Amino acid sequence: MAETIRKRLEGEEDAKLHPRAARSPDSRGRARSEDACSMRPAFQVDRDRILHSKSFRRLSQKTQVFLAPRGDHYRTRLTHTLEVAQIGRTLSSAMGLNESLTEAIALGHDLGHTPFGHAGEKVLNATNPAGFHHSRQSLRVVDILERDGKGLNLTDEVREGILMHSKGRGKLLARSSTLEAQVVRIADLVAYLNHDLDDALRAKVLSPSEIPGAVLSGLGETHGKRISTVVADIIETSLGCGLDHIAPSAGMHDILLEFRAFLYERVYENPKVHVDFEKASKLMEELFHYLVKHSDMFLDKYAQRVESDSIEALVTDFIAGMTDRFAIKLYEKFFMPQPWKVL
Repeated sequence: MAETIRKRLEGEEDAKLHPRAARSPDSRGRARSEDACSMRPAFQVDRDRILHSKSFRRLSQKTQVFLAPRGDHYRTRLTHTLEVAQIGRTLSSAMGLNESLTEAIALGHDLGHTPFGHAGEKVLNATNPAGFHHSRQSLRVVDILERDGKGLNLTDEVREGILMHSKGRGKLLARSSTLEAQVVRIADLVAYLNHDLDDALRAKVLSPSEIPGAVLSGLGETHGKRISTVVADIIETSLGCGLDHIAPSAGMHDILLEFRAFLYERVYENPKVHVDFEKASKLMEELFHYLVKHSDMFLDKYAQRVESDSIEALVTDFIAGMTDRFAIKLYEKFFMPQPWKVL
């Protein structure tokens, strides 16, 4: 009886989706073979596994842009992830794409992000001999680190989408074997451009009068209007090309590039924002070298898995998985004088 539920859901999925959308029964599969869920299609299983993972819960205590903000309304890495998922589902629903696959990729795309945002990522990239990038680490989290070294065994489509989401200052768009992965890549951009601007205004790092004219005239004067304008443009342009790929119009693409450049110059590289991140970078660098130097203690108390990984790789996994709060707490334990305990 339960298996017929999955079959029914897969049939409904096939009937409503665009011919170019990904379909659960056609998935390229998982690294380790397993029985199909009796009630849920494959991409829904992946979404649920990510949602219930420890790494996903820790995103609530990881910096998005502003380090440990005092206000309750600033974004964290978790709220950023949820906003990406919402925008991605809106895009997918309107274009007849697979919402479960889109949501799974969106929920998993930043699982490998370090504490203290991209400042932490730069430290681990410099200190770890093998380098570091959060998109590769996100894949390592779902492939290996979750479930005490067993990983989540996700479908290949979700894994590919997680790996290809990151842009930095590179190209906004990239081809993928699924349109849903392309949706998440652009949804990530739409989310962070708009919510980072919103947080910068809240923090008074920017004033409304400083927002570029092209952003105001092209997208709108409110947070909600800007998002809806970009989303509508992407839907119209992508459907207009028969879903050959997911993309905004040429004019919208130029506005988004200007929007991103503005935030890099005025927010991400703003000295006021950077002060605490310089301190956080020093904290992470010292933690890394301390844990590598004290490998016996680290392996005994903290290492999740040993196998063939180098001590540097294990320390990188450990630090990348920390919340901001835990990293600060551990630094205080190792480097700050502790009150004498009277027995």
